[in-house]
Amino acid sequence: MYKFITFITFITLSFLNYIVKADSKSINLIPLPQKVDIQKGEFILESNTKLICNNNTLANYFIQKIQEFTGITIKPDNTNPINKIVLELDNSIKPENKEAYILSITEKEIKIISSDYEGIFRGMQTLFQLIPYEYKIRKDGSPVKLISCIIEDEPRFKWRGLNLDCSRHFMTKDFIKRYIDILAYYKFNTLHWHLTDDQGWRIEIKKYPKLTEIGAWRKEADGSIYGGYYTQEDIKEIIDYAKSRFINIVPEIEMPGHCLASLAAYPENSCTGGPFEVTNLWGVMKDVYCAGRDSTFYFLQDILDEVIQLFPGEYIHIGGDEVLKDRWKECPRCQLRIKQEGLKDEHELQSYFIQRIVNYLQSKNKKAIGWDEILEGGLAKGAIVQSWRGYKGAIDAAKLKHFTICSPTSHTYLNYDPDNLDLQIAYSFEPVPDELNDEEKKFILGGEANLWTEYAPQETVDSKLFPRILALSEVFWTLPENKNYENFYNRLQTTYSDLNALGIQYGRESKIITYNIDYNDSRNNFILTLKPNQKNLQIRYSLNGNTLDSNSPLYKDPIIINKSTKVTVGGFLDGHYINKKIEFSFAFHKALKGKVNYINKYDLRYRANEEKTLTDGIVGTIDFHDGLWQGFEGEDFEVIIDLNSEKEITKVVPRFFLNVNSWIFLPSKVEISLSKDGINFENKKLIINEIPQKTSEILIKDFVADYNKVKARYIKVFAENIKKCPDWHPGAGDKTWLFIDEIIVE
Repeated sequence: MYKFITFITFITLSFLNYIVKADSKSINLIPLPQKVDIQKGEFILESNTKLICNNNTLANYFIQKIQEFTGITIKPDNTNPINKIVLELDNSIKPENKEAYILSITEKEIKIISSDYEGIFRGMQTLFQLIPYEYKIRKDGSPVKLISCIIEDEPRFKWRGLNLDCSRHFMTKDFIKRYIDILAYYKFNTLHWHLTDDQGWRIEIKKYPKLTEIGAWRKEADGSIYGGYYTQEDIKEIIDYAKSRFINIVPEIEMPGHCLASLAAYPENSCTGGPFEVTNLWGVMKDVYCAGRDSTFYFLQDILDEVIQLFPGEYIHIGGDEVLKDRWKECPRCQLRIKQEGLKDEHELQSYFIQRIVNYLQSKNKKAIGWDEILEGGLAKGAIVQSWRGYKGAIDAAKLKHFTICSPTSHTYLNYDPDNLDLQIAYSFEPVPDELNDEEKKFILGGEANLWTEYAPQETVDSKLFPRILALSEVFWTLPENKNYENFYNRLQTTYSDLNALGIQYGRESKIITYNIDYNDSRNNFILTLKPNQKNLQIRYSLNGNTLDSNSPLYKDPIIINKSTKVTVGGFLDGHYINKKIEFSFAFHKALKGKVNYINKYDLRYRANEEKTLTDGIVGTIDFHDGLWQGFEGEDFEVIIDLNSEKEITKVVPRFFLNVNSWIFLPSKVEISLSKDGINFENKKLIINEIPQKTSEILIKDFVADYNKVKARYIKVFAENIKKCPDWHPGAGDKTWLFIDEIIVE
């Protein structure tokens, strides 16, 4: 009996291995279908192929896509031709799941059947993916060979979404439509459209025109005006487009926080009365909607009335996250509301606010979704929770028998750099927490990929999302028992060619390289060693600021640096640049390897190369997490550098970092002085910072002190920290950081 079971197990595993092997080489589908059976033979798709479909809208879409992908024009024909594609309803195909479908490809026929047109549509996307990328590149109308197979498929979750933030950076109507097509291609069914925030109001509301006249535009640090919005006609067009692709659009109208753009237009809805401006900063702002004014709620209800008229879906997202309570604590109207309603505190006031809006939406036959903060102070009846701060929100909501969408930052926030949230982490995501029992698990609707666009303008969206969104598409669609990262990774390598054919400018899977820098004392040079962290990745580099492209030198051996220069490194996949440059700047100067005496000590959280970093010859990059910067929180910076011998000095250049969204400010002033004995310092130079700190721009500033060949051995550098975040900053009153790296001495 044991031998028989072993034999059966061997045969079963051999068959499964065949399926996986064939799948990885022949049908590189993402997401992986639930069941695939590869057959012998091929179907030839050509201009004589006919389409049988009794739904004109679906038929026209199918014909258009075949033309777009291959250049082949097929025509409808219901006379049962020999070479045909059949799209057909069949009520026996899992009627409980309208997205389930069966796709069969034989030598004479392609057939997609489902109990619903939505299922047929999902099957069509599978067929489109099966078209080899070579045809999608050529588009010359030549006959397409499609492998014979039978695919039985259905999604694991009913909610498979992308949250796209169009508030921080505006995206054009055509770009949104393009992403609807991309989502459909990879079997997503929801576009969560983030339309309002502190940095911009993007939806036309006819009753309140100033929301777009004022709220849709912000002044950038350089004085330019940035913004844009969607007219109601734009939105109707996009919704119709999405409907034809079976994509449901869920608008998000943020409240009671993240509303500075709205308050800039209508300050009377705030606690203080303003004035306000649409901010060009990122972060969490203290000004929120006033919960003590009934007029605030009437204002929001009017807005929601127009939103409801525009969006036919059953869901409206109302945000509810990151609501600072400072203004409510100081507002007499809000405090009166707390007293009148018998609330304990401002947390319960937020719950009151959310419940009032949820009830209004329910009276209009809409379901409200909110971020997991809406659990605080009591969850409104019928509200759906989107859990982003880990899994706890989803667990708490499900235990309360509320539906929930699981999208924790740890696995789904694709605005996070792949250095920290890589492809494998995304693929490892499991939307259903183990802490739930079988009944509670039914309340997990699914999950979303999230792209917040503080640092992601439209032209970078592809590289932020891809390829990691493909991992999440499989997480949301494919059963856990069918998932295998190695198999997925192999399919992805072939899928890159498909992405190229589709014009998707994908980015990185993970940290692009691992590097090591050694200094050779005897030869006075640096040795830069690079190792790629992605399969099939070519590392190319350029020197001295030259353009980096697919023709740049290919990295083969360690790079020897024997003079001040910049090395720019990038990754290329089949000639495609994957949107990540790493710059290494090397400075050979008179303080190189000089001893640094710290008057004020750096913070141990940002200590870089301990006491060598300011004179190690390696200049910090625009990423302050690169391990090359030292940080000082709430403290001034002061050091004395020993050059080891008396030298002639013409210039001293300390470099500081500005990123106010991370509480990092430039010093208000820098003082530099010289000494021969380390005791008496003279030749003081004062450099005042002239760059405005109120900006979302990230930059590095050189504070330059020029000297006329002054001889000295010791250099004192002092930089004044502004100590506290200014009133305009989201962290007003908090300690500020100074970040410094190399101090270059010439």
